[in-house]
Amino acid sequence: MDFFTSMDISASALAAERTRMNLISSNLANVNSTRTAEGGPYRRKDAVFTATPVKEGNSFGAALSRANEAKSVQVTQINEDQRPPRLQYEPGHPDADGNGYVAYPNVNVVEEMADMITASRSYEANITATNAAKSMALKTLDLLR
Repeated sequence: MDFFTSMDISASALAAERTRMNLISSNLANVNSTRTAEGGPYRRKDAVFTATPVKEGNSFGAALSRANEAKSVQVTQINEDQRPPRLQYEPGHPDADGNGYVAYPNVNVVEEMADMITASRSYEANITATNAAKSMALKTLDLLR
């Protein structure tokens, strides 16, 4: 695996975590959205990450990388949470049912905040890995001078 491959792997993780952070932001923004275009309350969304083989050429270095089984990450699916909506008694609300209950999104703010912290820390770790690979490449170039 060369320096660029490690940077590509970290870049794939950065893109995946950015998608995850966007979904978390959407979930938090819609915590009280009782109407959607599909009908009913907003449904929490979550990204599914999949480890994928690193795409390399046919060089000797590529063959060695395949032996190490380096994996990048991709968002392969965005799932809607299937938990039922939260029902709250509000008989005066325009979206209340016949019994006076309003269906609110199945978004738990505490869960979303914990997911946001995890995504943020993962993003930071991949930035650190990218910077380490960059530093190693620069030190190698310094040796050649």
